[in-house]
Amino acid sequence: MSQAKFDELKGRLAEIMDLAKTAALLGWDQHVMMPPKGATIRAEQMATVGRIAHTKFTAPEVGRLLDDLRDWGAQQEYDSFEASLIRVVSRDWDKARRVPADLRAEMSRSASLANPVWVEARKNDDFASFLPVLRKNLDLRKQYIDCFEVKDEPYDIVLDDYERDMTTKQVRRIFDYLKEHQAPLVKEVAAQSDEELPTHDFGLVAQKVFEHEVVRAFGFTDDAWRLDPTVHPFASGTGITDIRITTRYFTEHMGGLFGTMHEFGHGLYERQVDDRLERTPLARGVSLGMHESQSRMWENLVGRSLPFWRRFFPRLQELQPELAPYDVEQWYREVNFVQPSLIRVEADEATYNLHIILRFELEQAMLGDEFPLEQLPEEWNRRTYEYLGIDVPNDREGVLQDVHWSGGSIGYFPTYALGNLISAQLWEKINADVPDLESSFEAGEFGPLRDWLREHLHRHGRKFTPGETLERVVGTSEIDPEPYVRYLRGKLADIYGIAATVA
Repeated sequence: MSQAKFDELKGRLAEIMDLAKTAALLGWDQHVMMPPKGATIRAEQMATVGRIAHTKFTAPEVGRLLDDLRDWGAQQEYDSFEASLIRVVSRDWDKARRVPADLRAEMSRSASLANPVWVEARKNDDFASFLPVLRKNLDLRKQYIDCFEVKDEPYDIVLDDYERDMTTKQVRRIFDYLKEHQAPLVKEVAAQSDEELPTHDFGLVAQKVFEHEVVRAFGFTDDAWRLDPTVHPFASGTGITDIRITTRYFTEHMGGLFGTMHEFGHGLYERQVDDRLERTPLARGVSLGMHESQSRMWENLVGRSLPFWRRFFPRLQELQPELAPYDVEQWYREVNFVQPSLIRVEADEATYNLHIILRFELEQAMLGDEFPLEQLPEEWNRRTYEYLGIDVPNDREGVLQDVHWSGGSIGYFPTYALGNLISAQLWEKINADVPDLESSFEAGEFGPLRDWLREHLHRHGRKFTPGETLERVVGTSEIDPEPYVRYLRGKLADIYGIAATVA
């Protein structure tokens, strides 16, 4: 009888996940293919699909099935598909049932309507035109928070949507450590170098050729992946065998390449989930922090490494002749150049987390009504100068640069920095287990890294909590900032000649 009920639960969840993936496809199309005038009807479509999926998932019948299966699931092996599905879905259901279907639909509708407004506002440097939809999204998030019991801080509720079990206090403590150690590191580098980052005129066609060659070496295949341009890069897809990544291109630098590597990391995580988890809520990354650890790993620990460039720089020189006078060490220094900058997605490793801390603090202030929302650009600019020491010339390069708030994704930003930290924890373990890893990069072989990630992390999807997942891989459930600071200081010591350790 229990097996029959489990099969019924699995069937219901498969339909719900089909709806969720349909919404993902509609979202991908909106950002990549849809003509601008489709925004209004797309918002209604997204709201409808979201409402149906939410209603189906929070139905009393699903709750009764979970109740009936709880004891049976506890008798299964903890790691098993059955036990994991019942355990994870029970928590998801309990959280989802607190949110009215109409509110969930309105959140989806508002996000869909806000996106094209943000695109135009960003293009025209016009924060005032974005303000009404931002206010609407923020108000909806406040209504969402009101659906739950706030035990400590309201921000905990939205943070938990992206990083399960993580609290605002824990993130604040980690970020205080980063401020204490990363800000002085940036100053040390600045004291050793007054050079400016060179400018270039890179051909776009050659960039696209090179990017495809790189991600194919990483593991991109035409039968399961797509790569398309968009305004703000993201990764999406409809299943384990349908991975959509996006990018954007620049002529003055190779930021598009690193963005593509970043999104590949997200895509690979989804691609390497165990096929048995498909069409269930387990068939995706366990948290956004863990997801960002994968994107930042491929972007930085792989893509900005010297072994990687020893392999690929000669090919880049063929495609971009203006790099002919360079040697690989000179290029390696350039792609790891440390300089406070305005744009988060183009920030170097040493300053990137400071961009995230700024957004983390602003989101809490916005939810707490600490200043009128009209003053958000001024607050953004003030904190940018406080953390990075640079003036913001316009809102396009300031408060309007990121897509997240147009989609109502408040609570997401901290996961980028948490991902950086997790990536370094994983990297130490990977290098201990695969000691010739860098040699494989220099040979153009990335299979050993992919295989390790599949076996130890990717295949499990959401079977375990983020803390359990991390503990199974590195031996601790805590996100530890020390390995990242250690990695960063060691790397910059080699490039800039600063001290490799702090006395």
